[in-house]
Amino acid sequence: MTSLVRLDRDLRVDLVRGFALWVIFVNHTPGNWLGYITPRNYTLSDATEAFVMLAGYAAGIAYGAAMDRQGWFFAATRVMGRVFTLYVAHIFLLVVFTAQVGLSAARLDSAAYLDELHLDPFATDPYRALLEALLLRYQPSFLNILPLYITILAMFAVAMPLMRYPRLMLALSAGLWAAARVFDITLPSWRGEDWFFNPLAWQVLFFIGCALSYRPPGGAPLSVPWRRWAGVLCGAFLGAGAVLTVMIWFHWDYTEATLPAFAPYLAAIDKASLHPLRLLTMLALTYLIAHLLPRDAAWLRSLPGRVFALMGQQALPVFCAGIALSFLARVGLEAEDTWWMQIVVNLVGAMALVGLAMLTAWYGAEKRGAPRTPRLPSPPQPDRN
Repeated sequence: MTSLVRLDRDLRVDLVRGFALWVIFVNHTPGNWLGYITPRNYTLSDATEAFVMLAGYAAGIAYGAAMDRQGWFFAATRVMGRVFTLYVAHIFLLVVFTAQVGLSAARLDSAAYLDELHLDPFATDPYRALLEALLLRYQPSFLNILPLYITILAMFAVAMPLMRYPRLMLALSAGLWAAARVFDITLPSWRGEDWFFNPLAWQVLFFIGCALSYRPPGGAPLSVPWRRWAGVLCGAFLGAGAVLTVMIWFHWDYTEATLPAFAPYLAAIDKASLHPLRLLTMLALTYLIAHLLPRDAAWLRSLPGRVFALMGQQALPVFCAGIALSFLARVGLEAEDTWWMQIVVNLVGAMALVGLAMLTAWYGAEKRGAPRTPRLPSPPQPDRN
């Protein structure tokens, strides 16, 4: 584990992203008791916001440096190469997920799986469903995060030079987010349904991450200095958000009965187009974590910290495995919803995610390593007889 974690990076970013990937696995497993303690139960944002923002942060570091060294066109081709990798991963995950859900539905005689996960078109019109899935115009449940990432990254390939003008980039991004919300602008889909994650709105988080990480030649990244009053305001906002989240998730009937005029505003806190309260929650969390968690904190290099950091550094395979494993975990919990099955599902799932991260990191380290010099055969020894 120690040798596989890349310590030359900001481990805070990797740790939060690894934690978000583990949370995605837990939250996508219905009936998982750990789902009651994940951040979505006490903040107005969840792991998806963290995933998108940190993806932008990583893109600003990696592709911004490539743009400054070798120009926009070269950097854009690298971004589009990453887009292609993500697209292939999405199609592979689509095939695996559809196969395991379809097989489970047939073996367990449960068509509800297909309806609930929006996979029923594969039963009624499979060829059209496959074509629309390849075009990203059809996205079954749980398979909508990678299309969001693919689309935003393609937008980033075009808008990359704007990183040199961070305030202009953020103004344009915020304008697009506002327009997408106000005028209900989204990308087309097959059956007339909106994208579950509207890329035209969610891109604002990605570009905020870019602006915070990009370091222009001879300059410094966009700075957001610490102010005590701002920290107190962020803490108060997150506290109020925790109360609202509890009202939404655990006491909705009581909220509707006692606050009939306020309940519609809570119900309107949508995820598809990134409601302002969800956006502000993510920004408040980022501000506090960035300033209150030192980059060189010793516990970041502890075993738990390195485990999450390693998963964050191998985000794509860990994410894909987490989505596939979440359905298997669901089937297991539905077959035997007991405390020991809860332990087995979560322990095996976590071990599988960490094991895959270790394997991927080891393979990447081998590819980056210097080629080994082949050992030459020893010269023949003279016959002493």
